[in-house]
Amino acid sequence: MTRPTKADPSLAALFKKLDLKAKSLLVTVWGDCVSPHGGTVWLGSLITLVEPLGLNERVVRTAVFRLQKEGLLSSKQIGRKSFYSLTRTGQHRFAEATTRIYAAGDIPWNGKWLFLFVARRDLADADRRKLETELGWLGFGDLGAGIHAHPTATAASVETLLTDLDLTGKVTLLSAEGPGDTPFDSPNILVAKGWNLKHLEADYARFIRHFGKFAAAGGGGGAWDEKKCFIIRSLLVHDYRRVLLRDPMLPAELLPEGWNGNEARSLFRDIYGQVWEGAEQHLMRVLENANGKLPPASEEFNARFGGLKR
Repeated sequence: MTRPTKADPSLAALFKKLDLKAKSLLVTVWGDCVSPHGGTVWLGSLITLVEPLGLNERVVRTAVFRLQKEGLLSSKQIGRKSFYSLTRTGQHRFAEATTRIYAAGDIPWNGKWLFLFVARRDLADADRRKLETELGWLGFGDLGAGIHAHPTATAASVETLLTDLDLTGKVTLLSAEGPGDTPFDSPNILVAKGWNLKHLEADYARFIRHFGKFAAAGGGGGAWDEKKCFIIRSLLVHDYRRVLLRDPMLPAELLPEGWNGNEARSLFRDIYGQVWEGAEQHLMRVLENANGKLPPASEEFNARFGGLKR
């Protein structure tokens, strides 16, 4: 991908800092901008939308083709125009990510853990690797010996994943809790075994450095035109998503003191609140589906962070 040449100095510096990959950036734009508006888009309009992000037509077509090969997108030809939509698997994947990215606050914890046991002899190597990757995206920690755990994940999300991967009935899922407030109850042992929180803290620190200056610079978003709002919103979500989707989203009780993921989330919400509406106006002018302009944003979009305020 190419770096935009007409960006203002603040954006040019940001593009230089971020390690942007075309397919990953397109996934960000699809989840943040396309999915809330019906989930189907004319490829030509998508190419126009993401051009300011440094994605040219050839790069976009290649990325969309790869996402289709991965089973996340499907296509429909109408005349000379190609329209793309999320598949069922794509919808599940994007819905799970959306819930985590735009959560209203901390997830309450009841002290229970969800454990998933994978027997190597029961799964082909390719299926096992795919399952382990997807469990990582759900936030599960790998405890070794085919055991994965998470304190707040739901059995429903795991069952949906197993259905999508055609692995229903091939793993064991158990819910368990410790003996309570006793000398033998040390959940921090599981946390240390399953996740490297120091790496995540370093990544959150980089996100804060990348976007901290934008928190006050926008003046509520009024200082930025609509296209710039779209660029900032897309890069903001992309950089935050890359860290957050590796974050297990542990409850506050299990996080280290001074966890900077909280500062990163607050910064993300602040800047998103400044740019989302201008970005919406821009993308609604550019994107099209088979009926013309996209439908209004869904109720799920308006409920992001507990409710977007107009």
